[in-house]
Amino acid sequence: MTASTTRRKANTYYVILIAGAAALGGFLFGFDTAVVNGAVLALAKSFNTSSWVTGLAVSLALLGSAVGAFFAGQIADRYGRVKAMVVASVLFTISAIGSGLAFGIWDFIFWRLLGGIAIGTASVIAPAYIAECSPSHLRGRLGSLQQLAIVIGIFIALLSDYFIAVSAGSADAPFLFGVTAWRWMFWTAVPPAVFYGMAALTIPESPRYLVAQGREPEAANVLTKILGGNVREKIEEIRQTVVREREPKFSDLLSRSGGILPIVWIGIGLSVLQQFVGINVIFYYSSVLWRAVGFSEKDSLTITVITGLVNIVTTLIAIAFVDKFGRKPLLVLGSIGMTVTLGTLAAIFGTAPVDAAGNPTLTGNAGIIALFAANLYVFCFGFSWGPVTWVLLGEMFNNKIRGAALSVAASMQWIANFIISTTFPPILQYFGLGSAYGLYTTAAAISLFFVLFFIKETKGMELEDM
Repeated sequence: MTASTTRRKANTYYVILIAGAAALGGFLFGFDTAVVNGAVLALAKSFNTSSWVTGLAVSLALLGSAVGAFFAGQIADRYGRVKAMVVASVLFTISAIGSGLAFGIWDFIFWRLLGGIAIGTASVIAPAYIAECSPSHLRGRLGSLQQLAIVIGIFIALLSDYFIAVSAGSADAPFLFGVTAWRWMFWTAVPPAVFYGMAALTIPESPRYLVAQGREPEAANVLTKILGGNVREKIEEIRQTVVREREPKFSDLLSRSGGILPIVWIGIGLSVLQQFVGINVIFYYSSVLWRAVGFSEKDSLTITVITGLVNIVTTLIAIAFVDKFGRKPLLVLGSIGMTVTLGTLAAIFGTAPVDAAGNPTLTGNAGIIALFAANLYVFCFGFSWGPVTWVLLGEMFNNKIRGAALSVAASMQWIANFIISTTFPPILQYFGLGSAYGLYTTAAAISLFFVLFFIKETKGMELEDM
């Protein structure tokens, strides 16, 4: 093995290491949003809440995420990407402790809102940092690390919910030291939250941030570890694209005529459609969903864990192919698959007979088909819209507007997530599962045309050329 090959391998390992540390924010983002899944019904029972308040308890954290995402770009541009990660880590830790100690539904919502701000911050910082520290030939795969971390976080949260609920006998039964099981579900987020902060303190600042701050020797040092060789040319390239006279402002997102730049609208469209296809209904409410069609609590949690595992496998597929096939083909395939599978679920739930409580009962093969379609839907989302949206959001904006544009697009994603999550319990109660899945099917069909007409391929392009 030649010295240059050894050096290139060392550079690649280094980039994977720092991208992995940044993606820990994604792990906590996934963990924190999904951990509520196993606790939803126990929470409603403990605090005696209506379906609307239960929906708010799950989804108000998402409004906190929208706030965190909106301001994360400004914090990251002013104080650096690493400091923003440390702030997110502290908020994650406080939120996890507070949620488990909650005395009533409203202080529970407050702690979840705090966690939401951390999730929103992490959702913007990780893709921006990874895109800015990755060589162009690896950027798609490393950008997908964020989504891989999110789905592993979701899976671990669902798995810990399952073990805690099964060990205690139920989510509302006493667990360790006589403390109710659902409280322990939230406390399991404390160790990874602390670890995220520690990991953030060991990684270098983004070279693009350092150049923007006039700290070019530090930027050169980081780029040498990432790219190897002479990085003077790269520094010059970054210097030309980063506007050094002032910090990026949201006014940079406006065109000369005063409207929002088309590329920002495309980022918002991507973000909103990623949520409107209903993926988070599966991850926030799947235990409620499967219990609504007749499965026991244990079986519902088992199905949810399997779904989380499917999500991890498909994200690994995306990582393998995103730099080979490109972003657009994966999105097109995913949209077609989601439209078919969601349509199947809408038809099954819409035509199923209902029991005395108004819940659909899946008899014969209908239950098997629904389970298969739900997991196939997660598969289609997992190799396409899940990871590819984050890859595109990290790389589609030029250096001048990246921080601000990512903040706006990610905020809209959280608001869309909030709308979907809050409306699901009342839609389930008043209109039934068939109507809910009918809406998500429509969004999946729209997503196909959106990709065909508006998304441009970014595979292999340098960030400075966007």
